[in-house]
Amino acid sequence: MKKVILTPNPYRDKEFQTVRRAMRILKDAGIDVRLCLPFEVDKGFELPKDLRFSRIEREMHDSDLIVCFGGDGTILHMSKMATRAGLPILGINIGTMGFIAELESSELDQLKRLATGDYTIDKRMMLDVTVQRDRDIIFHDICLNDVAITKGAVARIVHLAVACDGVQALECGGDGLIVATPTGSTAYSLSAGGPIVEPEAHSILITPICAHDVRSRCMVSSDKRIITVKLAANARRNAFLSVDGGKAVRLNMGDVTTIKKSALETRLVRLKERSFYDIVDLKFRNTR
Repeated sequence: MKKVILTPNPYRDKEFQTVRRAMRILKDAGIDVRLCLPFEVDKGFELPKDLRFSRIEREMHDSDLIVCFGGDGTILHMSKMATRAGLPILGINIGTMGFIAELESSELDQLKRLATGDYTIDKRMMLDVTVQRDRDIIFHDICLNDVAITKGAVARIVHLAVACDGVQALECGGDGLIVATPTGSTAYSLSAGGPIVEPEAHSILITPICAHDVRSRCMVSSDKRIITVKLAANARRNAFLSVDGGKAVRLNMGDVTTIKKSALETRLVRLKERSFYDIVDLKFRNTR
């Protein structure tokens, strides 16, 4: 490990205290460090004048790793860019739950192990998401956690029809639907009543949100299935699609959302020997 990109969340890392400590540890270990913002900050936000920031697109081509500071949302945002660039990502939690993060801000000393290659890589499946309107593809993206199709902010029901490999699997009316990876099983899907699934499992979760029909239940399909979602025939209004909590896309009647396993995988760096169940127990114990 020779060169590492650090991507701090300026709204969570007060005065960049966490990333400054990480920079010192990595530099002392002989690693070249580049500081890059994971997203555009507000114009009124003042960045520290003693820190030099590079453009992440310029640094990725010869880097070995991206270290992301923040909550799961920040790590999810960076996971797409890192995956498309073929780079592993290491998350440092300075948020709340932090299921995807490997380290807490109090464990930064572990970073020195990167210099000697004392780490493992955990591969996580992603989903490929496409929305087709007539003959046009109006949206395409990948995600690590989930795809949410919802009614939006209005207090009404949205009716959705779900098919697996072209066979009708579920039709539900309610607040919407979540299609999640095993990694995303501990996120929005869990809040909607979905099961917790090990990240290594080869499956795709389909979880209705506040379903109005008591027969609507979460389904767990093989990762080989191709899932399609449409507004049902009795739907009267639009729905909205969001990938990993990103900007919503309006769906119209007749639009076809296709969700399948992506050919790309997110690679997460692991520095600690612990099972998935250790993480689940720790995170939920801390919320009680």
